Amino acid sequence: MANLSGLEMQRFSEMGRRLGDAMASCNKPIIAAINGFALGGGCELALACDIRIASVRAELGQPEVNIGIIPGFGGSQRLPRLVGPGWAAEMIYTGERIDAATAERIGLVNRVVPADRLLSEAKALAHKILEKSPAAIALAKACLRAAWDMPLSAGLDFETAAFGIVGSTHDKGEGMRAFIEKRKPAWTGA
Repeated sequence: MANLSGLEMQRFSEMGRRLGDAMASCNKPIIAAINGFALGGGCELALACDIRIASVRAELGQPEVNIGIIPGFGGSQRLPRLVGPGWAAEMIYTGERIDAATAERIGLVNRVVPADRLLSEAKALAHKILEKSPAAIALAKACLRAAWDMPLSAGLDFETAAFGIVGSTHDKGEGMRAFIEKRKPAWTGA
């Protein structure tokens, strides 16, 4: 980025934003497995994920001010929504890294695991989600993302509409029948 003009920097930021937006709008949950450094753009990509699991070795941060710039891939917007304005301000203004334990304590990562268990933990969580109705998961993700962008009353309206949509799916009928019959549901995603 050292030789990019202001306009080129803006285009670079737009590219990163589009990637984060695509991740956020994907109807499937995205799990970040963070093992090592997630700094700057790497942290911002993790922020765009639905769930973040870190190894004990992970360090996260938004160090852009250390080189005279600011987060450009959504960090100034996604980080305060996850950790609150105070922690986001401290991380962005100081450019300092935080360790995995701090990231977990402030809500930046969901959990911290030993490095040798990171991928197995992420995969186990993914498999747990895969056992659920794809239709319900997609609508739940849409509702959770809407909560970031809407006032509470609009978000509640969105959830009510999504509840009606999921209520018309095959998976809803299958899930309720399976519960009553005490068996595992056979989801179709429809």
